[in-house]
Amino acid sequence: MYEYVSDKPFLSRMRSLCGEIMQDLCHLLKEDYNIGTIFYLVGSGARNLVLQNQDNPIDLDYNLEIVKVEEVEDCKNTKECVRKAFNEVLREHGWNDCKDSKSSLTTEKRYFVEGNRTEFSIDVCIVCRDSNKNYYRLIHEKTGCICYDNYYWNKAPNSSKVRKKAEYIKNHGKWLLVREQYLNIKNKYLRQSDHKHPSFVCYIEAVNNVYNSRNHW
Repeated sequence: MYEYVSDKPFLSRMRSLCGEIMQDLCHLLKEDYNIGTIFYLVGSGARNLVLQNQDNPIDLDYNLEIVKVEEVEDCKNTKECVRKAFNEVLREHGWNDCKDSKSSLTTEKRYFVEGNRTEFSIDVCIVCRDSNKNYYRLIHEKTGCICYDNYYWNKAPNSSKVRKKAEYIKNHGKWLLVREQYLNIKNKYLRQSDHKHPSFVCYIEAVNNVYNSRNHW
């Protein structure tokens, strides 16, 4: 089952390294591909939502949000540009190329030689938002033949105003409820062997559950 990672020095070191890689990715996308992006840990790293399933490696989940691109509907080009840029940055940091999965780009497992030797990796989910602040994830649906693969934006359920709802909860001192919900939701899908709910979708579900129950606080 999932538990929150409590080793704060290790978390800080891991977030610092991975954050540097993500920052370099955003810079390269802007300079070489004219794609404007921002990145953030799912649920925001400042809110400490990093989980580990027993002694398994840690997946550090980032959203790479597209804020400027010439053709937002050209999903294949966007995914390929991000993949190529990510691989270039990873090589500069001495990492191997990423793997392109259905809804994310995933790095190899790494660990620190000194201190906590828990393995960790970076999972990058490419997202965008519409005028109503709904989130969409870029999906690469593989068919077994590259020329027939499908690329599209998939709307994340109930994602509108999730940031405002999260800030409302935090400002009312109820963020612990989100942590509890997030942990319960992640473990629920783990028990069900359900791999269709990535961390960001679980986070949205947790925030909405807590926000919708605010009359009972």
